[in-house]
Amino acid sequence: MMRYFLDTEFNGFGGALISIALVPEDEELAPFYAAVECQDPTPWVAEHIIPLLDVEPETRSGLADRFADYLSDDPEPVLVADWPEDIAHAARLLVIGPGLMKPVRNIRFDLVDAELVSSGEGSAVPHNAYHDALRLRADVLAYEKRMAT
Repeated sequence: MMRYFLDTEFNGFGGALISIALVPEDEELAPFYAAVECQDPTPWVAEHIIPLLDVEPETRSGLADRFADYLSDDPEPVLVADWPEDIAHAARLLVIGPGLMKPVRNIRFDLVDAELVSSGEGSAVPHNAYHDALRLRADVLAYEKRMAT
Protein backbone atom coordinates (compact mmCIF):
# COMPACT_ATOMS: atom_id res chain seq x y z
CA MET A 1 0.00 0.00 0.00
CA MET A 2 1.38 3.37 -1.04
CA ARG A 3 -0.07 6.68 0.04
CA TYR A 4 -0.27 9.53 -2.45
CA PHE A 5 -0.97 13.02 -1.17
CA LEU A 6 -3.62 14.61 -3.35
CA ASP A 7 -4.47 18.18 -4.16
CA THR A 8 -6.56 19.72 -6.92
CA GLU A 9 -7.41 23.17 -8.14
CA PHE A 10 -10.82 23.83 -9.61
CA ASN A 11 -12.82 26.68 -11.11
CA GLY A 12 -14.56 28.14 -8.08
CA PHE A 13 -16.91 26.39 -5.68
CA GLY A 14 -18.17 23.20 -7.31
CA GLY A 15 -16.32 24.11 -10.51
CA ALA A 16 -14.52 22.03 -13.09
CA LEU A 17 -11.12 20.51 -12.43
CA ILE A 18 -8.16 22.66 -13.46
CA SER A 19 -5.18 20.75 -12.08
CA ILE A 20 -4.39 17.68 -10.00
CA ALA A 21 -1.29 16.45 -8.20
CA LEU A 22 -0.37 13.21 -6.47
CA VAL A 23 2.80 13.21 -4.40
CA PRO A 24 3.85 9.72 -3.26
CA GLU A 25 4.81 9.13 0.34
CA ASP A 26 8.08 7.64 -0.95
CA GLU A 27 10.09 10.67 -2.07
CA GLU A 28 12.05 8.46 -4.50
CA LEU A 29 8.96 7.96 -6.65
CA ALA A 30 7.92 10.48 -9.29
CA PRO A 31 4.89 12.68 -8.57
CA PHE A 32 1.94 13.17 -10.90
CA TYR A 33 0.94 16.69 -11.87
CA ALA A 34 -1.29 17.73 -14.76
CA ALA A 35 -3.78 20.39 -15.81
CA VAL A 36 -6.73 20.73 -18.15
CA GLU A 37 -7.80 23.82 -20.05
CA CYS A 38 -10.07 26.08 -18.04
CA GLN A 39 -12.56 27.53 -20.53
CA ASP A 40 -14.16 30.25 -18.45
CA PRO A 41 -12.17 30.87 -15.26
CA THR A 42 -13.67 32.91 -12.47
CA PRO A 43 -11.80 36.20 -11.93
CA TRP A 44 -10.16 34.81 -8.76
CA VAL A 45 -9.04 31.64 -10.57
CA ALA A 46 -7.73 33.68 -13.53
CA GLU A 47 -5.61 35.74 -11.14
CA HIS A 48 -4.49 33.14 -8.57
CA ILE A 49 -4.55 29.67 -10.19
CA ILE A 50 -3.98 29.86 -13.94
CA PRO A 51 -0.68 31.83 -13.76
CA LEU A 52 0.76 29.23 -11.34
CA LEU A 53 0.05 26.04 -13.29
CA ASP A 54 3.62 25.41 -14.54
CA VAL A 55 2.37 22.73 -16.99
CA GLU A 56 0.68 22.85 -20.36
CA PRO A 57 -3.01 22.01 -20.11
CA GLU A 58 -4.11 18.81 -21.84
CA THR A 59 -7.45 17.26 -22.70
CA ARG A 60 -9.51 15.83 -19.88
CA SER A 61 -9.45 12.37 -21.48
CA GLY A 62 -5.67 12.55 -21.86
CA LEU A 63 -5.30 13.60 -18.25
CA ALA A 64 -7.65 10.80 -17.12
CA ASP A 65 -5.59 8.25 -19.09
CA ARG A 66 -2.32 9.44 -17.56
CA PHE A 67 -3.85 9.58 -14.07
CA ALA A 68 -5.08 5.99 -14.31
CA ASP A 69 -1.77 4.84 -15.81
CA TYR A 70 0.12 6.49 -12.96
CA LEU A 71 -1.88 4.52 -10.39
CA SER A 72 -2.14 1.26 -12.35
CA ASP A 73 1.06 -0.33 -11.02
CA ASP A 74 -0.06 0.05 -7.41
CA PRO A 75 -2.45 -2.74 -6.34
CA GLU A 76 -3.76 -0.72 -3.36
CA PRO A 77 -3.26 3.02 -3.81
CA VAL A 78 -4.40 5.29 -0.99
CA LEU A 79 -5.06 8.92 -1.93
CA VAL A 80 -4.83 11.27 1.05
CA ALA A 81 -6.52 14.66 0.86
CA ASP A 82 -7.52 17.45 3.21
CA TRP A 83 -10.58 18.59 1.27
CA PRO A 84 -13.56 16.48 0.05
CA GLU A 85 -13.69 18.11 -3.37
CA ASP A 86 -10.12 16.94 -4.08
CA ILE A 87 -11.33 13.37 -3.59
CA ALA A 88 -14.41 13.98 -5.75
CA HIS A 89 -12.32 15.31 -8.65
CA ALA A 90 -9.85 12.41 -8.43
CA ALA A 91 -12.68 9.86 -8.36
CA ARG A 92 -14.43 11.54 -11.31
CA LEU A 93 -11.28 11.16 -13.41
CA LEU A 94 -11.68 7.39 -13.15
CA VAL A 95 -15.20 7.44 -14.64
CA ILE A 96 -15.10 7.04 -18.43
CA GLY A 97 -18.77 6.43 -19.25
CA PRO A 98 -22.04 5.04 -17.95
CA GLY A 99 -21.05 2.10 -15.75
CA LEU A 100 -17.45 2.29 -16.97
CA MET A 101 -14.30 3.24 -15.13
CA LYS A 102 -10.56 3.14 -15.60
CA PRO A 103 -9.04 -0.16 -14.43
CA VAL A 104 -7.86 1.17 -11.07
CA ARG A 105 -9.16 -1.14 -8.38
CA ASN A 106 -8.83 -1.26 -4.61
CA ILE A 107 -8.28 2.49 -4.51
CA ARG A 108 -8.91 4.08 -1.14
CA PHE A 109 -9.40 7.71 -0.23
CA ASP A 110 -8.45 9.12 3.17
CA LEU A 111 -9.70 12.54 4.23
CA VAL A 112 -7.52 14.09 6.93
CA ASP A 113 -8.38 17.03 9.14
CA ALA A 114 -6.30 19.84 7.67
CA GLU A 115 -6.36 21.82 10.90
CA LEU A 116 -5.17 18.83 12.89
CA VAL A 117 -2.21 17.92 10.66
CA SER A 118 -1.25 21.40 9.45
CA SER A 119 2.10 22.80 10.45
CA GLY A 120 0.63 26.26 10.07
CA GLU A 121 2.95 26.94 7.16
CA GLY A 122 1.60 27.49 3.71
CA SER A 123 2.80 25.74 0.60
CA ALA A 124 5.81 27.13 -1.27
CA VAL A 125 3.45 28.15 -4.09
CA PRO A 126 -0.09 28.48 -2.68
CA HIS A 127 -2.92 27.47 -5.04
CA ASN A 128 -0.63 25.24 -7.09
CA ALA A 129 -1.82 21.63 -6.73
CA TYR A 130 1.69 20.17 -6.84
CA HIS A 131 3.12 22.46 -4.17
CA ASP A 132 0.00 22.13 -2.02
CA ALA A 133 0.28 18.31 -2.23
CA LEU A 134 3.94 18.54 -1.16
CA ARG A 135 2.89 20.64 1.85
CA LEU A 136 0.15 18.15 2.71
CA ARG A 137 2.66 15.28 2.63
CA ALA A 138 5.07 17.18 4.87
CA ASP A 139 2.31 18.11 7.31
CA VAL A 140 0.81 14.61 7.55
CA LEU A 141 4.18 12.89 7.96
CA ALA A 142 5.28 15.42 10.60
CA TYR A 143 1.97 14.96 12.45
CA GLU A 144 2.35 11.18 12.39
CA LYS A 145 5.91 11.45 13.67
CA ARG A 146 4.75 13.67 16.56
CA MET A 147 1.96 11.24 17.42
CA ALA A 148 4.37 8.28 17.40
CA THR A 149 6.62 9.79 20.06
